Amino acid sequence: MGSEHDYRDLNRASPKDNFPLPHIDVMVDNTARHTQFSFMDGFSGYNQIQMAEEDKVKTTFITMCGTFCYKVMPFGLKNAGATYQRAMVTLFHDIMHKEIEVYVDDMIAKSKEGEDHLVNLTRLFECFKQYKL
Repeated sequence: MGSEHDYRDLNRASPKDNFPLPHIDVMVDNTARHTQFSFMDGFSGYNQIQMAEEDKVKTTFITMCGTFCYKVMPFGLKNAGATYQRAMVTLFHDIMHKEIEVYVDDMIAKSKEGEDHLVNLTRLFECFKQYKL
């Protein structure tokens, strides 16, 4: 639904969020010595980041049923990727680069030994549950 709306004017007016996205080659290096991997796609993750109250009005759109605005971050916003990456780094800082790698909405759980993988996945899913993801 987010791609149906035109955010070009809003995106032009928004300052760029320079929060760094991970370098793919660093992520590959960080996972190369591991034997077990689980790949996850957080495709609905954007829709779990609440919009700031003062920014909701900026996402207003009109339909035949009325005027609406987003309560959660829609996908088409200029800084959506950086905002999501910041959230993931904030939530998972204890296990990033050790048990998981995160690139925006893609996540890799990794383990050096096969028997550790279930433990690492359990810890990751406990974080998901704790943060209601």
